[in-house]
Formats: sequence, C-alpha cells, structure tokens
Amino acid sequence: MDISPDKQNIDAVFSNTLYHIDFYQRDYRWNDEPVLRLLDDIFYKFNEHYEENSSLPPSAEVIDAKYSWYYLNTYVTNKVDGKVFIVDGQQRLTTLSLILIKLLHLAKEHDSKAAKWLDSKISGQSGFETRFWMNHEAHRSTQQAIYDNELDNVDTSTGITSVNMVRNFQTISRWLEKDLVTKHKLETFIFYYLRRLVLINLTVEQTDVPMVFEVINDRGVRLKPYEILKGKLLGQIDKTVMASKNYNRLWEENIRAINAFDEDEADRFFRFYLKAKYANSRAEGQRFDGDYHRLIFSNEFDDKLSIAHNQAGVIQFLDDQFSYYIELYRKARDAYTNDEASAFTYNRVNDLDGALMLILSSCSLWEDVESEKLSLIPAELDRLFALLQIQGAYDSNAFQEMLFRISATIRDKGLDEIRPAFDHELISTLAKRRLTEVEEPFKYAFFKQTGIGLNTRFKRYFFARIDEFLARELNLNMKHSISDLVSKTGAKTGFHIEHILAHNEENMALFEGDEERFDMERNRLGGILLLKGKDNISSNNEAYSDKLKTYANTLYWNETLRADAYKSKLDMTQLKERFGLELEPIDHFGPDELEARQKLLFKIASIIWR
Repeated sequence: MDISPDKQNIDAVFSNTLYHIDFYQRDYRWNDEPVLRLLDDIFYKFNEHYEENSSLPPSAEVIDAKYSWYYLNTYVTNKVDGKVFIVDGQQRLTTLSLILIKLLHLAKEHDSKAAKWLDSKISGQSGFETRFWMNHEAHRSTQQAIYDNELDNVDTSTGITSVNMVRNFQTISRWLEKDLVTKHKLETFIFYYLRRLVLINLTVEQTDVPMVFEVINDRGVRLKPYEILKGKLLGQIDKTVMASKNYNRLWEENIRAINAFDEDEADRFFRFYLKAKYANSRAEGQRFDGDYHRLIFSNEFDDKLSIAHNQAGVIQFLDDQFSYYIELYRKARDAYTNDEASAFTYNRVNDLDGALMLILSSCSLWEDVESEKLSLIPAELDRLFALLQIQGAYDSNAFQEMLFRISATIRDKGLDEIRPAFDHELISTLAKRRLTEVEEPFKYAFFKQTGIGLNTRFKRYFFARIDEFLARELNLNMKHSISDLVSKTGAKTGFHIEHILAHNEENMALFEGDEERFDMERNRLGGILLLKGKDNISSNNEAYSDKLKTYANTLYWNETLRADAYKSKLDMTQLKERFGLELEPIDHFGPDELEARQKLLFKIASIIWR
C-alpha cells in the first residue's frame, strides 16, 4: 500500500486542485456544534498571538515569524483519471471553504487588497469553467448563492448538504462579524488563516481506499455500518463503470427511501436481510447484530456473497440482491407502518417485526407471488403469536428461536410451504408446554382457563380482534381502531379491563363463597370486557343488572350481552347462522354464563385465526 503524506497550509490546499466528493462521503452533516468548536480552536490560538502583536502590520513575514502554526487534522484523497476525490475530510474542508467565502465578503466591505487573494482560494479555472475548489456538484447553486451573498433567495431543495451549508455559513458569519471588527485584525487573521493553519493530506491508491476509509472511521465519530459498507462495496468498482451504471445513485436513493422510516433503518434492513438468508438459528442471527459490514467480507462468506475483492461479485450483488430486497423491505416496512387494512397492523400493535425478516427469507429474486407473501406472512405471524398466547404457551425467547427456524424452513420456498412451517412450530411448542401429544393448533382444553396470567396488552388486543370480527360480519364500522384499543391506556380515554362480575359477596356466593375460585373464574376471558376508562371506573362495583346499562353503546362484544343487540337485527341473525355462534343476551351472569362466553370466544377465535 502506498500512502503519501503532505503537510499543507490552507493557501496550498485551496490553490489549483478541484476536489470531487467521493461516494464514500456522507452528505455535509456538520451542525453548529462542530463548526463553533472549529472556530473556537482557530480563534483561541489566533487571539492569543494577536494580543501580543497587534501593533505589527499584517503581512506574510509578520505572521510567519510571530504566529505559530496550528494543526487542523488530516484529509485523505485519491486520484483517478486525473480527478482528485476526497475520501475522508469533506466535512472539515467544506466548513473551511465557507469561512473563506465569509472572509471574502468582509474583505470587500473593508476594501482590503486581500479580497483577490481570497477569491482565488474559493474558486478557479477548470477547463473552460470557473469552478469552486470544493466541488459540491449537486449543490453548486447553493454555493453560488452563498458566494454572491444572496441568502434570502437561496434554493436548498437539493438536500441536507445545501441546508447545512446555509445554516453553517450564517453561524460563521455571526462569529467573524463579531470578532473581526477592524480592517487590521481582519487582514491579520486572513494571513494567519491561509498561512498558519495546517492540514495533512494523505494520498492513497484507489485499491487501498476501502481499507483506509474503514480504519480512518475507527477514530472519532464513527460512521454507521451501512455507510462503511457502501465504501467497501463501491470502492471495488472501477469509477468508469460506476459512473456509467450510476451505482452511487442506486445506493443513495434506496438508502434514503428506507431511512425515511428511521435514521437507522438501513442497518436494520441489512441485518434482517443477512439473518433471513444466512442464519438458521437465533445464535447465528445474533452475529449480524454487531459489525455485519466486516463479517460479510470474511472467508466464511466468500462463497455466499462473493463480494470480497471481487468487482464482478459486487456488481451482481448491487444489480440483484441489493436492488430487489431493499425495495421489498421498503414495501414491507411501509405496510408495517401505514397499512391499517393488512395483518401488519396486528404485528405492529404487538411490537412484532419478525415478518420483515420472514418476508425477505421467503421471497426469491423477482418472483411473481411477492404480493401474496406480503399479505400471508404477517397474518401467519399474528396467528402463531395469538394462538400461543391464548393457549398459555408463549415465551418471548422461545418465540424468537421459532422465527429463525421458520425462516430457514421457508427460505426461497413457495406459498404452500408457509402455513405448514408455522403450524409445525405451533403444534410442537404446544406439545412441549402441555406435555401431551397435540394434533391441532387450537384446542378448547388449552383455552378454557385463558385470561388468568395473560398480559393486559394482549387482552386488549384479543378483544380488539373480537370487535373487529363482529363489526365486519355485522356490516358495521369499528367504533375504535385496533391501534387505539390496544395502545390507549389513559385514565379517561384509554381502554381498560372490566370484570363482568364485581368483587362482592353476592357474586362470590355464585361460586360457593370460594374466593380463590371466584378470582380465577372472573379473570377468564369469558368474564372480562374492554371499557373506556371512565366507564370502567363507574361500573366497577355495580350489580350485573346495572353493568348491562353501562355496556350500551360501547364495544360490540360488550353489547352482545344486552337484548337490544338482537332485536330486529337481520345481520346478527345471519351472523349466528353463518358461523353457528350461540350468541344471545344474558340477563343473569354466573358460572354457567361465564363458561358459555368462554366457549363462544373460543369459537370466534377459531374463525379469526382459522
């Protein structure tokens, strides 16, 4: 590897080199904090010297003799086909160029002869064009507006780089205007800034850029793994090939699209993708939770991805796997966030994101049943989760292990193999937990006592699904969304568990005065409802006949206890006949009625998660 260090002052850095922003570099992301820190560092040293030498005229000789040099850090470049690309350091260099522009404006205001010198440090002749030495090609109009001091009409629509250029230039302007109030101090500072501020330029060969870039990133503020991965991948592609196929734009547009969900979404995508395609167990999957961008370039992955020191392999990866699966992930992630009509809603309210991995696992490149899998897999995940919960067999750690086994089973498989993979895990888990042979995924014997020990959030979800079923089959709109029923927990607007049997002597007598039995029975799903907070509070200790009044105009499942839910209701009659449901009003509520409601919920749950 050949690295050529070169100590340069700013006068030399910005002289006749047109700097292109390499694809390794992020947008210009510096905000006030690093800009102010840089200015503070520069002016601390300058003001210290200026206090001692303010009587001396501003000149190169005075500055070189009386002002010590100050190190501003290192920047890394590489040259390809005569073009100089910045591999590392564009944040600092861009900020230094903005300071130069502000110094130019101040020099013109003070009618300083330094203006022409400064102007040559900002831009110069490149071929037939005048170009900014810091060549932010996509944001040239913003640079020009800053240079022309026309910030009122500057267009920052080209992206965050433009926005930050304008904001940071305004920060720089306020600082310099406050500190450089006289022509003498301004001109002295210009000499100091251009002659005594020093950077080290490291020039590296193109083949060494990915490695150097990653090592540089290990110090200071780290880049995110996907940003390093970009450099390690695109750094292997010949720049002519990359420009002709525009791989930088392919990468940036796709990453930007999924990072719109969350700033770390790109890393979530790569981790889900790698787990989906290359992990058969949770332990294997956990390896990708760390520095996956290093792991996939190891010898172990050479025969799987073939992207280490392999331009053809990288190109194939970008053209195929990356292009297809990141777009598939975007569709799934968008549905998870926004699609209230799909099973992704059920996953979201239960904080289940496993479908994102399972979809990536199941789908093969450009397959024609992708949309069916996008619908089926989140529904199957919900079914697995719900049936484990309501049969007392859910364990969060075991559930995560299941997902990896399912992923391995359905990887690149057809639609008809998805349900059997889920059912296999469901049935085998029930058998282990119940210590008996199990042949079907949902049994009343396992559901009979459900409610006791079931977490409150899932109880809200369960009754939300019951109400959704009733609303759909009765041709009604839901009174509250699934999300609200599950997530709202406020004292007045939230939904809370209501015991149909109040805790009093009269109701306890229905269970022969056995308080332990009474508490167990009234906590079964057949003995509870969902009510809004204020209704729940007001009805907590009422007799059942009074509670019935409270249940009017609440959720549909609550209203099925009341006679007026059935009077002249053709849709209700058809619902009962269509599914064989023994729905009927209940005037008296005791052990038999509670058992009947439990069986009725089992029947409806069997239909929902059939």
